[in-house]
Amino acid sequence: MLADEEVGKGHMEQLTPRQIVAELDKYIFGLHEAKRAVAIALRNRWRRQRLPAALRDEVAPKNIIMIGPTGVGKTEIARRLARLAEAPFIKVEASKYTEVGYVGRDVESMIRDLVELAVNAVRSEKTRQVEVRARELAEERLLDLLLPAPRMGLGTTDSSAETREKLRQQLREGRLDERLVEIEVTGKGLPMVEMLGGHGLEEVQENLREMLGSFLPQRGKRRKVKVQEARRLLAQEEAEKLVDKEAVVAEAIARVENSGIVFLDEVDKIAGREGTHGPDVSREGVQRDLLPIVEGCTVSTKHGPVRTDHILFIAAGAFHVAKPSDLIPEMQGRFPLRVELKSLTREDFVRILTEPENALTKQYTALLATEDVTLAFTPEGIQEIATIATQVNQSTENIGARRLYTIMERLLDEISFEAPHMGGLRVEIGAEQVRQRLSTIVKDQDLSRYIL
Repeated sequence: MLADEEVGKGHMEQLTPRQIVAELDKYIFGLHEAKRAVAIALRNRWRRQRLPAALRDEVAPKNIIMIGPTGVGKTEIARRLARLAEAPFIKVEASKYTEVGYVGRDVESMIRDLVELAVNAVRSEKTRQVEVRARELAEERLLDLLLPAPRMGLGTTDSSAETREKLRQQLREGRLDERLVEIEVTGKGLPMVEMLGGHGLEEVQENLREMLGSFLPQRGKRRKVKVQEARRLLAQEEAEKLVDKEAVVAEAIARVENSGIVFLDEVDKIAGREGTHGPDVSREGVQRDLLPIVEGCTVSTKHGPVRTDHILFIAAGAFHVAKPSDLIPEMQGRFPLRVELKSLTREDFVRILTEPENALTKQYTALLATEDVTLAFTPEGIQEIATIATQVNQSTENIGARRLYTIMERLLDEISFEAPHMGGLRVEIGAEQVRQRLSTIVKDQDLSRYIL
């Protein structure tokens, strides 16, 4: 397994907390306390990897719990953070897990899923590194198919080599792409064994399939395909041969153990509430099952054991009904950093619509530009959109910034439909146009369900 110092180097060491916050500011408006907390947590992971080995194992990640209404950007912060760090990342909903003994997914499956994502990511990286060599080997195999080697003793080596080079040139120029060749694709005939889900059965099922596969012989299936497709298939096959599978797994597990991030959403849904019965027993059971994973334990996966001691857990929940104090004390102690996020205001909506690099107004402008339609939003129009979004959030369910998605879809519905027939036109969205399109939604609460 890779040493800790080798994991997460490169991009992470270039990111100071201030730079991390600046990068997050490009896509997410506000939430400064949450951004600072995750930026420090990410930098501390890099600092830990520079410590002496004896002290490094003692430094545990400071897990974070974000408390705030839906739609303010909790999930987006964690997702962008993982992308910045180029770290293994998975988002899971706490409400889909069940206590041991109940039918459903056990909490350890989140770590197995995280490892699988990391293995796929590392495999893709290693495949890209050998891509050139794999294409060269695939080209040689294609030439062997197009021009079989001469039989022993026929003495046509020089002419065959010359013909082979001519074919190589034609192949690289794409002149042979439409020719059909017969290739053999290897694979294992694996029986499909399905089991009912339950605690640990996902892992058992996967291991059983691999065990059965190891006893089955490799079977080749011959296919006639065009040269262009054959080149792709053969390059994939050669790349798989060149990539060291054991090294891939070792690096993936090292990344998970030292840089992995688990975003545990809807944690308020597993908070037990006093005086209630029934499913709350399972809720508290899920919390207790989560404790060892968050604290640090060894989880068995099909790629080997994985330690969770240094995986960063970021929990989030709206806590409309339950309170953070409804979580069991041990669970609260596993998340020492608490960040409270406020509901978005009208001014926040205005800035969300204009400031981020991926702002909705910029997205719709770019989308309609592909139809040669110039879409322009006036400052008054944006102010009116923000006002209506705020009013609808107050009069119905408050779904935060997600309201802007549905407001914008309703506003631009007709333009998006007619855009292919409006080529070359400029459409300006002002306050009056916004009021005309959306006034009925604000007046009639029943119609507002259209954009829930």
